[in-house]
Amino acid sequence: MLKNIGRLFVLFTAALICAAVQAQDFPSRPVTLVVPWPAGGTTDISMRALATATEKYLKQPIVIENRPGAGGVLGAQTVAEKAAPDGYTISQIAITVFRWPFMRKTTLDPAKDFTYIIGLTGYTFGVVVRADAPWKTFREFLDYAKANPGKINYGTPGVGTSLHITMEQIAGKEGIKWTHVPFKGTSETTGALLGGHIDAVADATGWGPQVQAGAFRLLVIWNGTRSKNYPEAPTLKEVGIDLVSNSPFGLAGPKGMDPNVVKVLHDAFKKGSEEPAYVAQMVKFDQEPAYLSSADYKKFADQQLVEQKALIEAIGLKPE
Repeated sequence: MLKNIGRLFVLFTAALICAAVQAQDFPSRPVTLVVPWPAGGTTDISMRALATATEKYLKQPIVIENRPGAGGVLGAQTVAEKAAPDGYTISQIAITVFRWPFMRKTTLDPAKDFTYIIGLTGYTFGVVVRADAPWKTFREFLDYAKANPGKINYGTPGVGTSLHITMEQIAGKEGIKWTHVPFKGTSETTGALLGGHIDAVADATGWGPQVQAGAFRLLVIWNGTRSKNYPEAPTLKEVGIDLVSNSPFGLAGPKGMDPNVVKVLHDAFKKGSEEPAYVAQMVKFDQEPAYLSSADYKKFADQQLVEQKALIEAIGLKPE
C-alpha cells in the first residue's frame, strides 16, 4: 500500500515538474488563433493584424484558423471542447458566446469552459441599405418598416449575434415586425444586399468600402458617439432610440490553462495591441481599445452571462 502511494506521489510530482518545464518554455511552436468568422470580414482582418503585431513578442508564428458558424460560437466552442489547455490553441470570443446557453440546448458553459486571457476591443455597428434604396434616413426606414409589417428583410452575420439582438430590440421599441436573414459573415451579407436579396444589413464596418464607394448608404451607427470615419451618420440615441451596442470581445483558451502560459499570452497580445500597425487597423474599422486584464476579462464574462440571460428573456427569444 505504502509502495503504491509512493509511486503515485512520484508520478504526480513528475507530472507537475513536466508541466512547469513546458510552461517555462512556452511557446516552443506556433500558436493557433481561431477566428470564428469567415475570412475577409472585419474580425478576420483585425485579428490577422493583431496576430502579425504580436508574433515578435510571442517569438513564434500565430496561425489564423477560420472556423465560422453559429454566430461566432462554433469556433470558440470547438476550442473549449477539443483543444488541449497548453496555450497553443486559443480563440476570439464573440459576445454571442455568453448568450448561447440561453438560446440553444448546449453543454457549453462559458463560466467554466474557458480560460480568459485578455479583453481587447469592440465594434462599430451600423445599418446600411443600397444607395438606390428609397430611405434617406434611419427614421424613414423605421417608419416604412412599421407601416409595412413583415416586408423588410435584414441580414446579419448570424442568429444571436449583437446585430440580430439589437435589431430585435429596435423592433420591440418601435413596434416593428421585420424578418431576420442570418448569414455567416460580411462577404455574404454584402453580396446579398448588392444583389437585392435583402433590404438592409446590420453589421460591423465591413460595409465601409461599399459606403465609401457610394454603393451603400449608412443610415445609423450604434455607438454612444458618432463615428470618426463616418461622422455624417447619426447614433441610435440621436434618432430617438436609447440603445448602445458595440459587442466587446477578447481572447480565451480552454479551461485548465497554466497561469504562467496565460501571462505569456496576455503580455504578448497586450504589446501587440499597442503596435502602430494594429492601431491603424482599429482606426480603419472604428474600433476603440477596451483592454481588460485576464482577471478583469473573467469578471466581464461572468457579468455578461447575467446580462445576456436577462436580455434574451426580455426580447422573448426562446431556446431551440
